Amino acid sequence: LQVFDEEGKDVTPHPLFHSDPNTVVPRQGKLLASSAYFGATGSVFLSSFSMHQPSGANASLEQKRSCLLTSYNFSDVQVRQEEIKEELTKADLDRRVDLYLTETETIWMLDMPSVVVSVESEDAARVLERNRIYVDICTNRPGSDRFVEKMMQTVNGAAKNKEVQCDKIIMEDKGMMVTSWDLYDSFHVSEIEPTSKAEGSRTPTGKSSKPHTTKEHNQTMSVSSDRGSTTSTMILESAVLGRIHEEEECHSEAILTSENFQQDLFFMERILMENIFQPKLAAYRQFPVLTDPNVTSDTNGTVAAVKEAKQEKHDKEKKDKEEQKEAFIDPSILSGLNKTLEEIVPPRLERLWSYVCDLTNGHSVSSMVWSKVNPDLLAVGYGAFDFKEQKKGLACCWSLKNPMWPERIFQCEHGVTALDFSMASPNLLAVGMYNGSVAIYDVRSCNDAALLDSSESSNKHTGPVWQLRWVEQDRGATGDGKKERLISISADGRITEWLIQKRLDCTDLMKIKRTESEKKKLPGEKERKSEALISQQAAGMCFDFHPKDTNFYLAGTEEGHIHQCSCSCNEPFLKTYRGHKGPVYKVAWNPFSTDMFLSCSADWSIILWHQDSQTPILTFSSATAFVHDVMWSPKSAFIFAAANESRVEIWDLSVSTLNPVISRFANPRVKFTSVLFAKNTNCLLVGDSKGEVSVFELQNLAAPNSNKV
Repeated sequence: LQVFDEEGKDVTPHPLFHSDPNTVVPRQGKLLASSAYFGATGSVFLSSFSMHQPSGANASLEQKRSCLLTSYNFSDVQVRQEEIKEELTKADLDRRVDLYLTETETIWMLDMPSVVVSVESEDAARVLERNRIYVDICTNRPGSDRFVEKMMQTVNGAAKNKEVQCDKIIMEDKGMMVTSWDLYDSFHVSEIEPTSKAEGSRTPTGKSSKPHTTKEHNQTMSVSSDRGSTTSTMILESAVLGRIHEEEECHSEAILTSENFQQDLFFMERILMENIFQPKLAAYRQFPVLTDPNVTSDTNGTVAAVKEAKQEKHDKEKKDKEEQKEAFIDPSILSGLNKTLEEIVPPRLERLWSYVCDLTNGHSVSSMVWSKVNPDLLAVGYGAFDFKEQKKGLACCWSLKNPMWPERIFQCEHGVTALDFSMASPNLLAVGMYNGSVAIYDVRSCNDAALLDSSESSNKHTGPVWQLRWVEQDRGATGDGKKERLISISADGRITEWLIQKRLDCTDLMKIKRTESEKKKLPGEKERKSEALISQQAAGMCFDFHPKDTNFYLAGTEEGHIHQCSCSCNEPFLKTYRGHKGPVYKVAWNPFSTDMFLSCSADWSIILWHQDSQTPILTFSSATAFVHDVMWSPKSAFIFAAANESRVEIWDLSVSTLNPVISRFANPRVKFTSVLFAKNTNCLLVGDSKGEVSVFELQNLAAPNSNKV
């Protein structure tokens, strides 16, 4: 086809693609495209119109005919398809048509061939052979002329910046103490070495500066030979000295790590501690403090001061006698007056020392207990009472022979809340923790691992173990003597007995149930509905067994109630003492009047009870602070100590029931947490929230003659 305009010019569009007339390529043209568009019916009809491009001079003519045929047949296809669509019946539409889906050819976007081949594959033998040939080539390459080293320049890879977050680097300042003689020796050694080298180098020069006579020349040669022998001798001596120094270092290291040396250091440390703390320890044991006259000037000054004080006292007595004679006063009356003045001196707490070290600093003292057989051995538990301030706990055994460092240190994963020594096996220390677990340690062993642990027990506590005690009970009809039981009370509302076998297991003595508070009904007031309880069990806080009959015990709860319970009775509570408005932190039977007991609470009060009366006898409240601990004196039925957050108090019921006889205030930002009387001396131990156990001497506190209230 050709297209002409009005003026007769040929404006036929030229094709963009010019095919090569020498190649014969089958062409489907628009007919195949239209068949793809119109579906399978059109493709069957148009299959007979497929065209092939001819070759030779008639290519253009055939191309024009194919274009005409294509345009003509395209309209024909449309007409025929419309006719076919109109001829379709309902039966044809309902007829089942089967479609078959086949997998297309896979297109590989990324192909990374493997560098290893399985031994069982077909190419395994070929790969092994290639590897063997490569190994042979690498072996024969060194020294061979068939291989040439060649260098080439490659493109450097793009640099990449990579940042890694790490923990903060903590900087520490450290120093050491150096004496003046250490500095002098180090400086003197550094001065001697260059001086000796300089003298050795100047010796031949000085000899050679003389006139060169034959005799002097011979002397110079002899001096040079002597110098060479001296140098070799010095080298040998330095080598021998270095070897001796190494042997001495090895020998000294062996001495330092030997068991005998460690034992000697242990005894030496105790001797030094007893020398340092001798006046304090003598005051603790109520021994007279001895002074050595042949000591330093400081002690001499002290002795002189004592003599001067005695002289002043003697002069004062002499003056008083002269005044007596002048005033005609009877000497017996004056002596009685002096005794009265001595009795008027108020009692006080004199601080002796503190059990504290770097490990315990910052931990709160939760409990203290003396060893049952060694009155000089003290066990202290370190933990935290607040849930938000929990950290790892410690159980330390302190001795009076070394107040600066504990004898045994037991690291615990959780805060220690209670501990107690066994009576039947004094080397066993039971420890209760904040997570509810109980562990038993052997204080004779240097290993800090627990002998038994309740981690594998299925019935272990689920709350903090607030108190733990070994209790001796009569066997009764089962046998002679007494047996020892380990009892604990927890915040999960259970009082539990622990069975020590191959592992630590437990059985419940009692589950503390909540009791409704008895509220008096006002006149004209309607009855209130009972409040729904979140939990049927009340959290247990403390307990104490009766000193004479261990079948009975008291249990304090978080509700503020104190229950009297029995190990041989089916009833949960024998009696309930209601008087506190907050959690009861401690209950303690009087060791002399066994029908009386004390209780302290978070309601700022201490209450004295009689076991036959459910009404408080006396209530002591001297400060607006939690009372964490209370303990009776082991020497008097009238004296007890109490620790509240702000101060520690000593009460003497024979003197006053309104105010304590002694009060000792805590340091700023420090709270007292526990108290403990010494067994054989007039001393009191007080623990605080900073990990310090202070030892105080009770001075001028006269114990009453009677042990009954």
